[in-house]
Amino acid sequence: MKPTHIEHIGIAVSNLEESIKYYQEVLGLECYAVEEVTDQKVKTAFFMVGQTKIELLEATAEDSPVAKFVDKKGPGIHHLAFAMDDVATALNDAEAKGVRLIDKEPRGGAEGLRIGFLHPKSTGGVLTEFCGKK
Repeated sequence: MKPTHIEHIGIAVSNLEESIKYYQEVLGLECYAVEEVTDQKVKTAFFMVGQTKIELLEATAEDSPVAKFVDKKGPGIHHLAFAMDDVATALNDAEAKGVRLIDKEPRGGAEGLRIGFLHPKSTGGVLTEFCGKK
């Protein structure tokens, strides 16, 4: 199990439209996609910075993980996502090494990717996501 690159940095926001304006008007980045991921109860917006994406996440329900994060910690960096060739294998390898998983199996994520999360209590406090096409 070895990441191929940083897939994206996830940033929890309170207001997606206001945050998009900041990234476009102040930083000069282009929002290339806005997508709602209903099963995760989030609306996302994506920007490219070199080879890495920035994913803004706004909760669409009060009981979503992103809403709970914003309520507890405020807006800010939510997770770090690594691209993996095979998400299922990467999750299994991490668990075999003693890492606590949030997702035992990959599930659908934004941009059609398969995703799985590692629990921050096992990753030095950083919510970690594995992403891939399979």
